[in-house]
Amino acid sequence: MIIIERPGPLAVIEDLGRTGYTHLGVPPSGAADRHGLRAANRLVGNPEHYAAIEVLLGGLVISVERPVWAAVAGAAATVLINGRTDATHHAVHLRPGDRLEVVTPPTGLRSYLAVRGGIDVPSVLGSRSTDLLSDLGPTPLQPGTRLPVGRTPQPFPHIGLVRTPPVQTPLEVHLAPGPRADWLTEEGLRSLADQVWTVSNDSDRTGVRLQGAPLERLVRAELPSEGIIRGAVQVPPTGLPLIFGPDHPVTGGYPVVGVVPENDCDRVAQLRPGDGLRFRWRATPATDRQPLDSVRSTGRSHAQGPGRQPR
Repeated sequence: MIIIERPGPLAVIEDLGRTGYTHLGVPPSGAADRHGLRAANRLVGNPEHYAAIEVLLGGLVISVERPVWAAVAGAAATVLINGRTDATHHAVHLRPGDRLEVVTPPTGLRSYLAVRGGIDVPSVLGSRSTDLLSDLGPTPLQPGTRLPVGRTPQPFPHIGLVRTPPVQTPLEVHLAPGPRADWLTEEGLRSLADQVWTVSNDSDRTGVRLQGAPLERLVRAELPSEGIIRGAVQVPPTGLPLIFGPDHPVTGGYPVVGVVPENDCDRVAQLRPGDGLRFRWRATPATDRQPLDSVRSTGRSHAQGPGRQPR
């Protein structure tokens, strides 16, 4: 059993998320930095999908009631074991009564604490993930929360260390053209990639909001809600884009002009408010504006197919 003595700003249980329920309005959720979760599980010999604790900006303190192997990955932080300084990204053995603290990392936002056997909380729709938008799964951890540990998998892999993710300032991520890239002017498309965006304070697991020079939209009509995926870059009427995260809604009513690939979504999840971000187009968005004539007059695109949900 693991006992939460202090959760820090926010600590939640996450695995790789729930799939197959978006048609019911349930987003995948799961770890914001899936690379960090997988690394932590690898270090303690778990399958990569096992549930772990996602820690926001450190501050987590746990104690254990029985011997357990643990590892912290994701944002590189200092770990204190019974007050003794240790490091992340390698496995440590905790004895009954030991206390482990994750200190606030100097860079990055989220760390992952995995224990051998995984966090064995009840599964909801095939996942143990906390979904803060849909209010599914375990509630955020509180002082005194007791977490059961699952059955120990075999064999132990004896992995020594995993690579600490490099720090890049500003962070550069790839961007594929989205289904509504033609809703921006050519200048708007250039500005999306040419400028360095700043992560807003108004960011969370639902999405990362960006601040900078507003993008110019060619089409200002209303758009019926369309499907949204993790990494979708949406541009609301303010002209300031946002990148959807793991707890994203399944539909959205503003144009999606680009999509950040899966691996880069993990890197975006480590951005703090005030950090810089730059997009790099993977392909040049189409600049043919002819199909938009019907949108200007009706608010609908010729490309909209059946099954669109109302906004």
